[in-house]
Amino acid sequence: MPKKKENGLVGFLEIEKKWQQEWEKAKIFRVKEDKSKKKFYCLEMFPYPSGEGLHMGHAFNYTIGDVYARFKRMQGFNVLYPMGYDSFGLPAENAAIKAGIHPKIYTDRAIKNFIEQQHKLGLSYDWDRLVITKDPEYYKWNQFFFLKLYEKGLVYRKKSAVNWCPKCQTVLANEQVHSGKCWRHEDTDVEIKHLEQWFIKTTEYADELLRDLSKLNWPERIKLMQENWIGKSHGININFTINGKPWPIFTTRPDTIYGVTFMVISAQHPKLMELVTAKQKPQVEAFLKKLKSVSEKELEEMEKEGVFTGSYAINPITKEKVPVYIGNFVLAEYGSGMVMAVPAHDQRDFEFAKKYKLPIKVVIQPKDKKLDAKTMREAFVEEGILVNSSKFDGIDSKIAIEKISDFIEKQKLGKKTINYKLRDWLVSRQRYWGTPIPIVYCDKCGIVPVSESELPVLLPEKVEFGKGNPLATNKAFVETRCPKCKGKARRETDTMDTFFDSSWYFLRYCDNKNNKAPFIKEKVEYWNPVDVYIGGAEHATMHLIYARFFTKALRDMKMLKIDEPFPRLFNQGMLHGSDGFVMSKSRGNVVNPLDMIKKYSADTLRFYLVSQASPDKDTNWNDEAIEGSFRFILRVVNYFNKVKKGKSSAKIESKFNKTVKEFTDDIENFRYNLAIIKLRELFESLGEEESKEVIEGFLKLFSLFCPHICEELWHRLGNKTFISTAQWPKADENKIKPEFEQQDKALGQLKQDINHIIKIVNKKPKAIYIYVIPKEISLYDSKELEKAFSCKVQIMANNKAAYDPQNKASRAKPGKPALYIE
Repeated sequence: MPKKKENGLVGFLEIEKKWQQEWEKAKIFRVKEDKSKKKFYCLEMFPYPSGEGLHMGHAFNYTIGDVYARFKRMQGFNVLYPMGYDSFGLPAENAAIKAGIHPKIYTDRAIKNFIEQQHKLGLSYDWDRLVITKDPEYYKWNQFFFLKLYEKGLVYRKKSAVNWCPKCQTVLANEQVHSGKCWRHEDTDVEIKHLEQWFIKTTEYADELLRDLSKLNWPERIKLMQENWIGKSHGININFTINGKPWPIFTTRPDTIYGVTFMVISAQHPKLMELVTAKQKPQVEAFLKKLKSVSEKELEEMEKEGVFTGSYAINPITKEKVPVYIGNFVLAEYGSGMVMAVPAHDQRDFEFAKKYKLPIKVVIQPKDKKLDAKTMREAFVEEGILVNSSKFDGIDSKIAIEKISDFIEKQKLGKKTINYKLRDWLVSRQRYWGTPIPIVYCDKCGIVPVSESELPVLLPEKVEFGKGNPLATNKAFVETRCPKCKGKARRETDTMDTFFDSSWYFLRYCDNKNNKAPFIKEKVEYWNPVDVYIGGAEHATMHLIYARFFTKALRDMKMLKIDEPFPRLFNQGMLHGSDGFVMSKSRGNVVNPLDMIKKYSADTLRFYLVSQASPDKDTNWNDEAIEGSFRFILRVVNYFNKVKKGKSSAKIESKFNKTVKEFTDDIENFRYNLAIIKLRELFESLGEEESKEVIEGFLKLFSLFCPHICEELWHRLGNKTFISTAQWPKADENKIKPEFEQQDKALGQLKQDINHIIKIVNKKPKAIYIYVIPKEISLYDSKELEKAFSCKVQIMANNKAAYDPQNKASRAKPGKPALYIE
């Protein structure tokens, strides 16, 4: 970009650097608690700082948040707008293993790079409140909260299934399992192992998490995703007997109890091997070896497979013996980890029964036809009438659910209960790059929590990868003293799930330099809850559930007063490549934000990103559109070099105040693209001389998107303060005149019609002749049209047309002028 342009301003990049330095020097975005001002807490989900740096999705997300923070700041709010880095986690550990670089070095470099790039975007963060989760000053309080949850009985230990690589002798995350093989050893099958691990009782808050969804101003699809994830079910535990021992089996369909022909236990059930007979053990072990941990979504899609355990269950109602199978489609954590299979009335069970030639028994008949188990091609899953169900025959299946439940309870064969799909939170990770769990194991005292005075338990820098749990390889870390008896003890070598770090980080921003407590209650109470939380829909069922749980748990510990951390959530859309696919190196469709800043400026990139479509909608990158954004900004700069301060017409004042009113509402509701359309329309209507209120008011609106160039133009107008902290314009409703609105509407429609014809004839017009009915001639302004189309424009009443070579005048109708273009 040239140093000088015809507009008299130095290049955009120099301007942007200048104002970024001025903002930092004056510390205009730094805030502190001020009870005399109304607060506003604007927050984006903090990023994992990848080595590749800021991608265009980040730039889009942060621009959305920055526009809102600037808007609220100018409205007079005391705005907290912080940034931090979710810097623990598997990617950095993987990078360390592959590149031979320590995760700390990798992460420090990545964070430095991220900060530089975010500065270049002109984001108005209070950098004084920076939070980095890998720092001991932060993860000390992770450990503190773990101990508090432990004290409250919300933390416990039990066996759970993990992916195990026998060659590495280590646990693998799901992401490290590729087609059932270890990511490091592609010839090695991953096995399922059961290890003692730490859990947090999120299920204690399941009902409140579900109930309080109705209080939240969140996208409906996110609330529905959480509702389904929590998955409240009213049902009954029915006491089956296996090998002489009771096994309570949860079901929501007791009306099908007479149709049970087999049972299916989860392949990850901790008591599975107790059911496996010696004869079946080789088959079971071969089956288990093929399995890996998969997501619930993958479970639904994968082929249903199983193997017989050798054991049988006794149905407490029918007294029938039915075989117990292991299945790859039953979750160990749901209900009792075993289900009763009714293949005639459950499609998944039907497919399994057909595959393994298991009996199918019809116990519900549709009202209009009769089913035959031998000829059924799919399960009958609708409501119907009970058959083959003893004394319950002939009852409607919906009514039978309650009647059979009452019968089971009366006979003491089971108990009605409420079940949740939500599982307790497994927080143990057999990995290095995370928060050490503050627990020690003593042969004499058992499990002992580290005392708070000894926090933080520091993550050692020297560990070995590929030899089991990395922390276990550091002898100095593992060997310690018992906090109780002072005898020999060993530290827990698991680290915490990184979702623990992100479950409370928004609270630490309020008091990030406190080394005596995670935060001071008064500061957290001033700023919280977060007023608007911005981020992707992919976090709907993990981070957002855990953060909500954490808030409620801390409230019950009297550390907080709020019930919900994020009353308002905004999900940004996905920005795809120009080919419509997700940006990726392999597709060659990646657009780098820094490249665009160098080519067009940060203001242009910001303006483009939020003008393409509504910020919550997916959109594709468009080279022509960003070029158009750049040209528009140049036009604004050129205009401000020439405009004279004077008096604005009543029409412009009406247009300006109407724009302020509607623009403000659009920004408030994240309709940035519509706000930009109105801003462009206002700009097109501005004349060579306008009032100070109109000129400066336009710049204030424009500054949300293009803060650097607006700061420059603001000062060129003679202002000594920052536009970034200037007062937001207020619409004077008395100046908004309906007749001018009518003119604008008519003129806007006429411009569309003219553009349509120009597109058809595909040539630049030399002159445009417009014929209107006499009473509408005042609606159209030839000067504004000449400015828009850069040619002569003549407007005539259709009954007095001085020039009409093609007899177009007679075609003019009310609200629809006739046109002739030369």
